[in-house]
This record gives sequence, structure tokens and C-alpha cells, in this order.
Amino acid sequence: MKAIILAGGRGKRLRPITDYVPKPLVPIKNIPIIEWQIKYLKKFGIKEVIICTGYKTEMIENHLDMKNIGIKVTFSIEKSPLGTGGAIKKAGKLIKDKSFFVLNGDTITNIDLKKLQKKPNSIAAIELRTKYGILETQEDKISKFLEKKEISNLWMNAGIYHLQREVLKELPVKGDIEKTVFPDFAKKGKLNTIKFKNVRWYSVDSFKDMEECAQVVEKIIK
Repeated sequence: MKAIILAGGRGKRLRPITDYVPKPLVPIKNIPIIEWQIKYLKKFGIKEVIICTGYKTEMIENHLDMKNIGIKVTFSIEKSPLGTGGAIKKAGKLIKDKSFFVLNGDTITNIDLKKLQKKPNSIAAIELRTKYGILETQEDKISKFLEKKEISNLWMNAGIYHLQREVLKELPVKGDIEKTVFPDFAKKGKLNTIKFKNVRWYSVDSFKDMEECAQVVEKIIK
């Protein structure tokens, strides 16, 4: 199978680093995000990765050319931002398989892709996480302080999808899949989810995310 990595964002929240390097080359524990993602995908038998880029593409190409990553890498280059839906549609022209995976370009995780593959047109879901401290209360008294807690039975999109090739024709040329096809498919009962509890998942979108992810990334992706 093939996987698409959506790596075209400017990573503005990681400035000034991303003024000089594209977000996929931002290092976590001295290894760029894109390399961690490729290691993760290889673990699940992915044979080819299509990287959707637009910002400083040559830097990503040159970096991966110098590495022996043991997987075929193809680039789908956007001259102007196409949104997630447009990016998948464009990259999808390179896919002939019945289905494929999509991974957000800033996601570091150990979610089991083999489980996700069991359902067509499925989104990996994880329990919602709060960045804020939580108070446990009994009547008007505080009984306990909890830091950063997963909220049971409230699920969030983990940014990892298993899609059938037929979806490509439904995608907009420009626009986000999360705002176009997914709501439409959900209404029609054509969108599935696989729920993952107690998984490691980081969306690297800030310096704090980088710091937290660096502490555990070697355990997440072995």
C-alpha cells in the first residue's frame, strides 16, 4: 500500500525555525519529523510514500536524497495551497491501489494502521485530550487536581485516514477534506472510525509539543 503525507503547511507557529526550514524537517530528538513518519509507515509495510509539499520542497527532497530510508518517495508539489482535500486529490493521481493511507504531516504516533485498514473510508479516533489542568469536585469542594487528562467517550480526529480510491473523485480541487467530503459522507453513513485507546499521539504544532514529543519519540517509533 501507499501512504500520502500532507506536509504542505508553512508551520507558522514554529517560527522562526520554519522561516529557514520546512516543517517536515523540524527536528525531534535530532531527527526530522518526516523521517520519524517514514519509519512509522515502514513498520506497517508501506512501500511508497507520496509527500504533498509546497513550501521549500527542494530542501525536503535534498534531505531525503541523502538518506538511505529504504522506501520509495514521490513528491506531489503544490504551486499554491490546495487544502487537505485538494492535496489528496492531486497526489491520488499517483495511486492505482484500491485504498491508501493519509497522514497529517505533523503527527507522531503509534496508532496501529493494520486495525485502521480493516474498515473502508475510516478515520483514526483517539480520546479527546485537554491541555489544561482538570479539577475533580464533590459538590462545591475540590477533591483532586489532574494534569492533562484524556476525556472518556469524547473522540477526536487523529489525522490518520484509510481511504478508498473512489473517494478521490469526490474531493474538491481546492479545499479541506474535513470540511467537504467527510461531513457529506458522515450524513450518508459512509464514513467509519476505528477508536484507539491508550495510544501515543502528538501533533507537533508548537515548541511545547516538540519538547514533549522529544521525551518519548524513541519509545513511540522503534
